[in-house]
Amino acid sequence: MSKLLLLEDDLSLINGLSFAFKKQGYEADIARTIREAEGFWAGGAYDLLILDVSLPDGSGFDFCEKVRQTSKVPIIFLTASDEEMNIIMGLDMGGDDYITKPFKLGVLISRINALLRRANDFGASSTELQSNGIKVLLLQGQAYKNGKLLDLTTAEYKLLCLFMQNPGTVLSKEQILNRLWDCEGNYIDNNTLTVYMRRLRMKVEDNPSEPKMLVTVRRMGYKWNVI
Repeated sequence: MSKLLLLEDDLSLINGLSFAFKKQGYEADIARTIREAEGFWAGGAYDLLILDVSLPDGSGFDFCEKVRQTSKVPIIFLTASDEEMNIIMGLDMGGDDYITKPFKLGVLISRINALLRRANDFGASSTELQSNGIKVLLLQGQAYKNGKLLDLTTAEYKLLCLFMQNPGTVLSKEQILNRLWDCEGNYIDNNTLTVYMRRLRMKVEDNPSEPKMLVTVRRMGYKWNVI
């Protein structure tokens, strides 16, 4: 049975989510403030966190930053805002998914199931990726270029892993969005992906203006080119 931690202060939403989690066979602890969430986090092990962004004593972003200091547990943000910068900030600081209110319970459950499957698949996979002088240590969540640690955001790290796990394979923008963030509708768009690609190239390419590894395949998508 998967164990979840929900950080949310809306009682009506809590009641609906609690019912849905129980129906799906999840065990869930409910915190209505960051302080309560910190208490649960200190005393328990969780398979996934669901964090509201706006809370009485702060932001779910703050709690995410604290969690990411010690854990790679999957995190979904709940928020009433769908502004692109908020999405990017949430993903950059370690969020794995982002869903805006109001939402259908079935959509949230499908996102939870997808992240739990991905986490299980990750645990069964190889612990290291290496090509083109880039080495990724999956268990540590770190990437190196020619032995030097790369300063990657969580979203950039996940994007790099996806490409290195599929060398020579052209990945469409839709495939990338769906596999990394379970994109639906306007959750995260092509412009945001373009920003991430540009930033990742700045960190892994010798000449970002003429990329050799993260190459664009015209009208098709991107691929990791082994050189």
